[in-house]
Amino acid sequence: MICCKRVYQPVEDDDGYRVLVDRLWPRGVSRSCWPMMSGAADVAPSAELRRQFAHRIEAFTIFREGYRRELAAHPEYWQGLLARAATGKLTLLYAARDQEHNNARVLQDFLEDELERRGESSSPVCYAGEL
Repeated sequence: MICCKRVYQPVEDDDGYRVLVDRLWPRGVSRSCWPMMSGAADVAPSAELRRQFAHRIEAFTIFREGYRRELAAHPEYWQGLLARAATGKLTLLYAARDQEHNNARVLQDFLEDELERRGESSSPVCYAGEL
């Protein structure tokens, strides 16, 4: 199970494995909270892509496509997160104010697509040549 949560929201017992998926440290968050969460700056969108998006809703579709391309090009950045999500709850932490249009939501969708893709095949078994 993968969920997203603003880093400013309180820690809850059912958060599971918490990981900050922003490249920059969130404003106003003490680094003393670091032990309760891990960071994955490499999985965050590139600085160029982040600047182009600038949290403008009208630029979100282009941002999402670009970020998904970046993720697809670097599976080494998100493989560990995928493994965590496959075995327990994974909470992706982000700092953006917009709770729907942000990198964590794109990453969540990407990881869920990967989990589904790697799941058991829904294709019927092939018995060719067994008759």
